[in-house]
Amino acid sequence: MIDDDLVAEAVHDTGIRRLQHAYADVVNRRAWHELEALFRPDAEVVIDRRTGEPLRLVGGGEVGSFIGTAIEHFSFFEFVVLNAHIAFPEGVGSGRAVCRLFMCELRQDGTTGAFTAAFGLYHDRYVQDGRRWRFAERRYHSLARHGDVLDVFPLPVDPGIDVPGTEGPGTAMPGADMPGTDNPGAGG
Repeated sequence: MIDDDLVAEAVHDTGIRRLQHAYADVVNRRAWHELEALFRPDAEVVIDRRTGEPLRLVGGGEVGSFIGTAIEHFSFFEFVVLNAHIAFPEGVGSGRAVCRLFMCELRQDGTTGAFTAAFGLYHDRYVQDGRRWRFAERRYHSLARHGDVLDVFPLPVDPGIDVPGTEGPGTAMPGADMPGTDNPGAGG
């Protein structure tokens, strides 16, 4: 039987995925001014490129300025969400969520024509603002960069935002407790 909590979780999960897709759309179109609406004004964004000290930005405006400058030399740039695991550790009705999001950048240098790819991991905090979800905090960690060879980095040990795994409150897999499913441990 589907209950109100399961429906609420599905609705909020969809709202957060819409935010993630809106972010990718803004970056791919290079529409930096639209980032303001996706972030809380005080949202901290930490970018760990695995070289030097992490960069710290605040709000969508600073994020847009940084990315715009960083990618302006690419004639082609595509931000692709590969996978996202969203959790509601404080409960689905709390208006708060966290996420682990794996992504890829596909890009071509405008001068040399060289094609490269970069892979990364975001640990996010989201807050519900009225009927919409917004970024409250983002922590980015480079995982691999492609040049002549692929430079690979380990997963961060302490990403700064704890995202529960696939078990526990607010992380149930849809249908996991539904009678009549082939899911081990499912009721019925």
